[in-house]
Amino acid sequence: MSLLQNLNALAVAVALLMPLGGWAQTTDWANLGRYAPANQQLPPPTAKRPRVVLMGNSITDAWPKADTAFFASKTYEYIGRGISGQVSGQMLLRLWPDVLALQPKVVAILSGINDIAENAGPYNPEATFHNITSMAELAQAHGVRVIICSVLPAYNFPWRPGREPAPKVIALNQQLKAYAAQHHITYVDYHTAMADERQGLSAALASDGVHPTLAGYRIMGPLLQQGVAQALKRK
Repeated sequence: MSLLQNLNALAVAVALLMPLGGWAQTTDWANLGRYAPANQQLPPPTAKRPRVVLMGNSITDAWPKADTAFFASKTYEYIGRGISGQVSGQMLLRLWPDVLALQPKVVAILSGINDIAENAGPYNPEATFHNITSMAELAQAHGVRVIICSVLPAYNFPWRPGREPAPKVIALNQQLKAYAAQHHITYVDYHTAMADERQGLSAALASDGVHPTLAGYRIMGPLLQQGVAQALKRK
């Protein structure tokens, strides 16, 4: 069975598992249409400037506008494919049209915080971990180098208070780091570089405690660039 057939089968399974009311609201649960026009207009990648696709949620979605200088890099062609509010299962469904079809050299996966926030239902750590690692394995199967990014620190969610995310973020990151080491995948550790004494984000790095300010992105940018260089050197 081809990757596209696998993803179609997964989409059917998601449809069957979704509450009828939720499915009635939208038939594009993973928002596959968000980047469809941009993907069609994107020229083929060039050898001189390796293409790097950033798969993620609102943190990735906001990054190109927040730090235009980083995305204007002459070394790498960074392409943002984040969608606000998305959980890991939605990103897995988007992997083919928003990443693999773009023929990148590298994909950087930043996922998990909205799972922990329970944006799509109760948090299932095992399901989230497997969604993220499935993205990594599918990308590798298509010859794309993978970067697994740590989930950013979070002490509380403004839109969903009381979830106590900090220890859940740490636990997921420990799993992802161990998986990356075991499978010789590059791991970019934003968490260690950004966490405050509460294992959250300070107001200077994220005014709402979740979404980075420019200062936050300017910590993330060099770490990601180092990760890209490392991923491209891997055999």
